[in-house]
Amino acid sequence: MEENEETTIEEAKKPLMERIHDKAFSTVKNLIGKKPETLLSVEKAEQGWKARVEALERRAVPDTQDILARYELLFNENVELLGWKQVMVRKRSDRLLREEGWMVSA
Repeated sequence: MEENEETTIEEAKKPLMERIHDKAFSTVKNLIGKKPETLLSVEKAEQGWKARVEALERRAVPDTQDILARYELLFNENVELLGWKQVMVRKRSDRLLREEGWMVSA
């Protein structure tokens, strides 16, 4: 068995949410080129799964002025990437309120 086949088998053994987390973080890091910080949400979508990840867009001093971006990633049922888009940019210091399950700027 080749190394790629072993990796695929090991990935398939992981729980679904862990596979989505890992794929979302690796996509943000390797494809988009940003440092992922937080998996904000995972929800069922018509075509599979939608994940939102917050990533460091630009580091600043002090760190409260860091620029963070939110990315929405769409995966099929096999956790293969279908597409992604940036949905929000904010300073780390911006206050956010949770309102009806959504995060909004205060």
